[in-house]
Formats: sequence, structure tokens, C-alpha cells
Amino acid sequence: MSNAETDNVFTSSVSKVYETYLVPLIFEPYAEDLANRIASRSVTRVLEVAAGTGVVTRAMASVLPASVSIVATDLNQAMLDQASAIGTKRPVEWRQADAMQLPFRDGMFDAVVCQFGVMFFPEKSKAFSEAHRVLSSGGVFIFNVWDRIKENEFADIVTTALEALFPKNPPLFLVRTPHGYHDRPTIERDLANGGFTALPQITTVAARSRAKSSRVPAIAYCQGTPLRNEIEARDTSGLSGATDIATEAIAQQFGRGAVDGKIQAHIVSIEK
Repeated sequence: MSNAETDNVFTSSVSKVYETYLVPLIFEPYAEDLANRIASRSVTRVLEVAAGTGVVTRAMASVLPASVSIVATDLNQAMLDQASAIGTKRPVEWRQADAMQLPFRDGMFDAVVCQFGVMFFPEKSKAFSEAHRVLSSGGVFIFNVWDRIKENEFADIVTTALEALFPKNPPLFLVRTPHGYHDRPTIERDLANGGFTALPQITTVAARSRAKSSRVPAIAYCQGTPLRNEIEARDTSGLSGATDIATEAIAQQFGRGAVDGKIQAHIVSIEK
């Protein structure tokens, strides 16, 4: 399989670790941010794409009025299964869907939301054109993307540690995909190619990534993302050792107790 194919594979085992470790480590602060941005607008029907295990879905279900319908979609059924098993404070519709070919009619939603998903879309402009198509006139598309990996300390340390473990063929998933789509002019160009005529509002937001030990972020990144696929492709029995090496690298920089590292993302908002 190519990188483009494996970068999008979130198996059942990955999705469980993702929800347990990665969601509280890096996703929850930005999920609340996105949900509050949507709540500040007058909306009646919201579509979420690349919903993952539902951290944004749960945040929106908590802050949006019960009259606002929420449809949460993801390409990976394993992620949706995890999300629906956790549940939300009120009913939402879970639906498997490809963001580049949405199964919804034109103008059906007045908001489309995506948390850290657009980096995984093979054709960004095509996905953006689908978001544009299903939005009503005046509707808003809000998404976030991670900033460059050097601004995200734990991800950067894990990547460097694994480069030392696999020097001839380092696993670069974190650089290539989650942290590979941060250039503002590129985002603006892709949105324009997707049919948006307004200029996007792009805000950079820093936050803190905290865990009780260096082991937590090591497990989160090595076992709770498609980085796991790359590690196991290089060494079928190497996942535990890779996690150990990442744990030690984080401990050397942040100590052996609780750890606290910087994370940073761009929040993009654009109206149709």
C-alpha cells in the first residue's frame, strides 16, 4: 500500500488507543474551541466530516441547542463505532461517508465542521468543493489543522526518536500528514479551487499537551495513529520497542513524572 492509503487506515485497535490516549492529550482543547465557534453562530443543521471517535461531536452536542441537528461522518467505520459506543448527551446521526464524495444534497447544511481531518484528504480541493456544495448560502465551513511539527513538541520528539531507530527508512507519517498541511497560502489556494470566493479567516492557537507520564504521549502517537502501520511495516514485532524508545526520548526532555508540551494549530473559517 502507498503512504496515501496507509495514512488513512484507522483500524479498530488504533481507534481504541486513539480515543483513550490521543483525544485527551491533544484533541480536547481544540474540540471545545470549534464547538464554541459553531455555537456563536445561528445554525440549524451541522455536518461534521472526519469526525473520528467523536470528540468534536460530543462537544457540539453539549453546547448546541437540542433543536440543532448534528450529522457526524467519517471514512473509517471503526472510528464511528468507537464514537457511537461512547455516545453523546443527545442524539446525533452517525454515518460513514467519504468527505470527497458526500452523500448529501446541495445546500443541506448551514455549517460544516472538521477537526484535524483535512490533512488526510487525498484531494483537498475536491473535499472543499464538497463542503461548499452541501453548504447553504451564507453557511460556514470551519476546520483546524496542525501547525508545523516543530511547534508540536511531543510529535516532533517521537518522530526524531523513530528516525534514530529506523535510520535507513524512517517512519515520517506525523511530518507528512498530520503536520504536513500548515501553509496558509496553500490552504487559501485549495479553498479557492474548491469554489470558495471569500478569503478565509485563519487564526493560530497554541495550547498545552499534558499527561501523567512520558509513556502516555509515546503510546498515543506510536499506537494510536497510522504511525503504527509504518512501524509494523518495518518490524512486525517492533511496536513495543518503538514505544519504549519514544517514551525515553520524551522523558529525557520533559522528565520522568508528569509532562507538559506545546501544541499549536491553525483554525480556518470561511463563509459560502
